[in-house]
Amino acid sequence: MVNGPALMPEQDLLQAAWIVTLPDHEATEGFARILAEELKPGDLVTLSGGLGAGKTTLARALVRILAGDPELEVPSPTFTLMQVYDGPRSPIVHADFYRLSGGYELVELGWDETTENAVSLVEWPERAEDALKPEHLDIRLDFAPGGQGKGRLVMLTGTGAFASRLQRMKAYRNLVERCGWGDARRQPMTADASVIRSYERLVKPDGSTALLMVSPPRPVGPAVRRGKPYTTIAKLAETVHAFVAMDKGLRALGFSAPYIYGEDLEAGLLLIEDLGAEPVTDENGPIPERYGEATRLLAQLHGQTLPQVLPVAEGVDHAIPAYDLEALLIEVELLLDWYVPHIIGTQLSGSVRAEFVNLWTETLGEVLSAPVTWTLRDYHSPNLIWLPKREGLQRVGMIDFQDAVLGSPAYDVASLLQDARVTVPPDLELKLIGLYARDRKTADSSFDVSAFARAYAIMAGQRATKILGIFARLDRRDGKPHYLKHLPRIESYLIRNLAHPALGKLKGWYETHLPRLIPPVDEPPPES
Repeated sequence: MVNGPALMPEQDLLQAAWIVTLPDHEATEGFARILAEELKPGDLVTLSGGLGAGKTTLARALVRILAGDPELEVPSPTFTLMQVYDGPRSPIVHADFYRLSGGYELVELGWDETTENAVSLVEWPERAEDALKPEHLDIRLDFAPGGQGKGRLVMLTGTGAFASRLQRMKAYRNLVERCGWGDARRQPMTADASVIRSYERLVKPDGSTALLMVSPPRPVGPAVRRGKPYTTIAKLAETVHAFVAMDKGLRALGFSAPYIYGEDLEAGLLLIEDLGAEPVTDENGPIPERYGEATRLLAQLHGQTLPQVLPVAEGVDHAIPAYDLEALLIEVELLLDWYVPHIIGTQLSGSVRAEFVNLWTETLGEVLSAPVTWTLRDYHSPNLIWLPKREGLQRVGMIDFQDAVLGSPAYDVASLLQDARVTVPPDLELKLIGLYARDRKTADSSFDVSAFARAYAIMAGQRATKILGIFARLDRRDGKPHYLKHLPRIESYLIRNLAHPALGKLKGWYETHLPRLIPPVDEPPPES
C-alpha cells in the first residue's frame, strides 16, 4: 500500500487528503479494516467514483467488519435505497442515492433519525449532497493506471473535524508500518481524566501487544490570567515532547518507564511498550509491598542530582518547567472556582478569595525555597503497574508523567500515599512516610526529616485542595460524574493535612468559610 500526503486548500471547512493504492482485492479488504477501526457512531462516509470502480465492494467489506460478521449477506441497496445492519458499537447504514433526484427525498426515508447514532456509508452521494452534513470522509475510487482493471487508486478527503482525523489516521499507518506493527488490531482502552489524550492497545496476530498513545498538541485555551491560559500557568504539557523526554530520562536512570518503539512528534502519536495491567492495589485497597516499593522508588529518584533539560530527539530538548507559585496557586483556586459553587453550593466574596490566596502564598513559601527534584505529578495507583517478572524497583512500572515539573520531593510522596482513587489507611501512610525518610537519611545524612514532614503536609494539602476542584470540574464541565464518588476520601485527606501546624492559618480559613467541608471539632469527619 503506497501512500502520500496532500493538503487540500482551506475553504469554508478545513480539508485534508490521503492517496492510497490498492493493488488487489486482498488489499481492499485490509484497507476496509483500517477504515473500520477509525469509524465511530455518527460518522458519515461517502463513496464516489464511476460504475465498476469498487464502491459497493469496499462498502460491503466495511459493513461486514463493522457488524463483526464476515459472512454477512450485504446486497446492493440500489433498489431499497437504504439497508440498516446491527453492529456491536452502533448500527451501520448502507445507502445508495443513485435513484434520488435530490436531498429533499431523504426526509421521507427518515434519514436524519436513522443515521444519528450510526456509521453511514453512502454511494452516489452527489445525488443528495445538499442534505448531507458537511463534516464527513469522502472516498473516491478510480482504476489504477497500469493495473489492467484490478488495482484501485483511492483518494480519501476529510472535511471539517474529519480533516484532523484523516491526517492522524495517515500518520498512524505510517508509524505502525515503519515499526513493524502494521498487522496489529486496535483495541480501545478506558479513557483517563484527560480530555485530549487517549490510549489504544495494539495486538499482533501472534498475541504480542503494544500501546498507541494519542496525544495531539493541546489547543490553546482562553486567557484566564495576564493573557495566559490555565494550562500554561499550571505548567501542563502542551505537546507529546514532554512525555518522550521524561520517558527517556526515567529509563536512563534504570526505572521502568515504557520503551518507545516509534513516534510521530508532530501528530502526537507514540507507539510504546505495553507494561500490562497488574495494579498496585487489590479489592482491599493498597497492596503494602507494592506501595512500599513505589515509595522506595521515589526515595531513590529524589536522592539523585537530576538534569533540568532532557533530550527529545536530535536537536530537540525539553526544559522541565518549575512548579512555581503561580502554578501552585491557580491549582488551589480550582477549589473556589468549581468545588465551592458546584459541590458546597455557596459563593465566596472577593475579599474571602483574596484571603485564601494570601494564606496559601505564605504557606507555600516554605516549600518553594527548598531544593527541588523531578515531580512526576501523577504518581499514584492508576499510573503504576506491577511488573512481577522484573527485579527490585524495576517492578514498579510508570506511565502518565508528561506533566512533570521541578518541585518539592514531598508532592509525589503525598500523591502516592494520599491516593485520590483508593483509600490509604493512616497507619500505612505513616509507615511509608517513615520508610521514605529512612531511605533518604541512609543515602544522605543531611536529609532533614522534620522539614520533609512539614513539606509533606503542605503539598498534600495543596494537592487535596486542587483535586477537589478538578473532580468537581470533571463532573460539571466535562460530563464525568463518576469522579464525584472520590470526594469524601479527598475531603478526609484534606482534614488530616490541615491538622498539621504548618497549615494552622489555612485551617482557620477552611473552618470559617467552608464549615460543610471542615466540621466543628465535636463532629466526626466524612467517612472515606
